[in-house]
Amino acid sequence: MVYHIPWIYTPVRTVLAIWHQLTKTEMPELAKCSVLMRERSRVEETIHAMQRAGAGSLQVISDFDMTLTRFAHNGKRVPTTHNILDNRLLINEDCTRKMRELLNTYYPIEIDASRSAEEKLPLMVEWWTKVHELLIEQKIRRDMLAHAVKESSAMLRDGYKVFFECLAEHQVPLLIFSAGVGDVLEEVIRQNHVFHPNIHIISNYMDFDQTGVLQAFKGQLIHTFNKREGALSHAAGLRELQGRPNVVLMGDSLGDLTMADGVSEPQNVLTIGFLNDQVEERKESYINSFDVVLVKDETLDVPNAILRYITSSRDE
Repeated sequence: MVYHIPWIYTPVRTVLAIWHQLTKTEMPELAKCSVLMRERSRVEETIHAMQRAGAGSLQVISDFDMTLTRFAHNGKRVPTTHNILDNRLLINEDCTRKMRELLNTYYPIEIDASRSAEEKLPLMVEWWTKVHELLIEQKIRRDMLAHAVKESSAMLRDGYKVFFECLAEHQVPLLIFSAGVGDVLEEVIRQNHVFHPNIHIISNYMDFDQTGVLQAFKGQLIHTFNKREGALSHAAGLRELQGRPNVVLMGDSLGDLTMADGVSEPQNVLTIGFLNDQVEERKESYINSFDVVLVKDETLDVPNAILRYITSSRDE
C-alpha cells in the first residue's frame, strides 16, 4: 500500500500561491506540459513535508529499465538489461530469435491496461523463466559482460549525473529494484561512472561456475509484478534505510508502485511514473495510480528538481 500524508486544510489562495511559487520559481519543471498530476495540492504538500524533514529522512526507490534508462533515442528503442545480452559475444542467432519471439508475445501483455496484475503475474513468471533458461543454455561468460555493455546503445536518462551525484552528496540511499539482470545493470551504472556507495540493488543476478560460465540465476525470480515480495524481504534488512520514512518512488509500470511496501512506518511517499508508450491507452490508469506522471519524458529533470528542492534547504 502506498501512503500519502493526509490533506491539511489550507485556504485555496494560499495553496495556489505556494504552487505558483513552486512551479514558476523553485521547480518550474513541474509546469511542463509533459507533467500530469491528479492532485497537485497533495503533491505540493508532500514535497513540502519532505523538505521540512530534510535529506536525512529521505530514501529513493527506483526501477531501472525504462525508468533510470531511456525508453528511446532518435526514434529507436534503447535496450533493457536483457536486450543488452542480445550480443554475438554472448548468445547465438537462434537464442536471439527466441528471445524476440518471447518479447513480442509477453510485452504486450505486460502493458495491457485491460488486464489485472493478478492475471499478468503467472504470464510474467513464464516469460522471465523462459528467457533465463535460454540464457543459461548459451553458457554466457562473465568476462564478456562488460564488452557487451560497452558495445550496446544502453543510455541512462538525460540528467543522470545530477541525479546520482545529488543523492550521493546528501547520503540519500538509492534502492534500485529491477526485474532485469543485476550483473548487466551494475555494469551500465559503473561504465557511466555513477556507482556510488549509497546505491543498493535488488535484481536477478547470474550464478557463474568456477570457470566463469553462467550456470543458473540466484535466488527468487524478480519480475514486474512481484516487486512487493522483494521489497518486504530485502528492504527491511538494509540498515541504511532505517529511520528514513520519506520516499520518492520512480517506475514505469504499475507493478513498481509496490516497491515501497518494505519501508518501515512510511510518512510521506511521492510516486513518479514514466509513461513511455501507449500513452492514450494507459494515461488514465497512470494518473489514477502515480502522484506525478511524466509523458514521453526521456530526462530526469522532474525528479532532479524535486530532489534539489528537498535537499537544498535543510542541509545548509
